[in-house]
Amino acid sequence: MTYSAFDHPYLSGLLGDEAVAAEFSTAADIHAMLSFEAALARAEAIHGVIPESAADRITEACRGFSPDVAALRRAMAVDGVVVPELVRQLRAAVGGEAATHVHFGATSQDVIDTSLMLRMKAVAELFGTRLGDVVSVLEECDDQWGERMLMGRTRMQAAIPITVSDRLRTWIEPLLDHKDRLQAMDRDLFAVQFGGAAGTLDKLKDRADDVRATLAEELALADFPQWHSQRSEVADFANALSLVTGSLGKFGQDVALMAQQGDEIELAGGGGSSAMPHKQNPVAAEVLVALARFNATQLSGIHHALVHEQERSGAAWTLEWLIMPQMAGATAAALRLAAELAGNIRRLGSA
Repeated sequence: MTYSAFDHPYLSGLLGDEAVAAEFSTAADIHAMLSFEAALARAEAIHGVIPESAADRITEACRGFSPDVAALRRAMAVDGVVVPELVRQLRAAVGGEAATHVHFGATSQDVIDTSLMLRMKAVAELFGTRLGDVVSVLEECDDQWGERMLMGRTRMQAAIPITVSDRLRTWIEPLLDHKDRLQAMDRDLFAVQFGGAAGTLDKLKDRADDVRATLAEELALADFPQWHSQRSEVADFANALSLVTGSLGKFGQDVALMAQQGDEIELAGGGGSSAMPHKQNPVAAEVLVALARFNATQLSGIHHALVHEQERSGAAWTLEWLIMPQMAGATAAALRLAAELAGNIRRLGSA
């Protein structure tokens, strides 16, 4: 049994996505957190903060380290974050004098937020590719049927004739914008978080900025000053996800209405009915609408999580953990279903 429809034993057949689920798995989070610890050690060695031999030992240990997840779970219940126990176990694995240099100058939020950025960056790259796939199929529809006629409808009433291409462009153009936005995030949004105990990197003194810049370079993330109580980057990504699902929801809503008319579109596939065997329900189109509304609702929660009190918030931070994976899962499902729906279009407009 699960709380989430995205990994439910059978609801996931409609709403699940293995590629995105993998980015929010325990293994992916731990891998990203260990990548931070290894990169931090290397950056600090480059700038003379810790010995190079210690950085080598920490990097080597991180590569082969597999933490006791049950112990992480128990510690999480007490500490509210997983990093103190993870670092304790990692120090034990590193051993010797080098163990004292693990996690030097960092705090739990640095590790967790940077892990999130690394995984959101991977998700954004995946979504950019999928947006391109949906656009390609819709462009093929435009090539094939774009000059045919449709009845334009305003406020769900017949207005004036338009072409199939006119309607297709209202589906395609926003998706191209979203793709560009996600690509720009690689340099403008996905940044390392490194602020230390209260955002001042006090232990690194005059080498703080240099270490952070090298850490960002090691992780292929942007170099921003600490942002652990300033969550606009997280909110911007969530907003982008809601925009993607909103545009796909418009596509789904239009297709469902066109299918209801009966003469404007022909679809392959469709879902069956237990009571009416003759029906082919536009399931993918309907779910696109539901996922758009789901993400629009979740976005409000992410905006509530912008309110981080003083130098760190536990409450707002936890709210992000609850919401962001769900929004990514909804977007993944929407992109998959949109590609499926676009591929199932067999005719648009009147000859």
